[in-house]
Amino acid sequence: MTAARTDAARAGIGLGSAIAVAISWSLHKSIVWAAIQGLFGWFYVIYYAFTRPGGLSG
Repeated sequence: MTAARTDAARAGIGLGSAIAVAISWSLHKSIVWAAIQGLFGWFYVIYYAFTRPGGLSG
């Protein structure tokens, strides 16, 4: 692994959290909501995909 990737993994930054924060920020423009939903990570990403029009559920 590269040094940057190892450091990011050690810091607890995951792909699910990054996607959740990006989705939350685009919807709410709130750092508080982005932080909360970043903690939920993939759970929030999957919830978002199922509950939005054109998402996984059609």
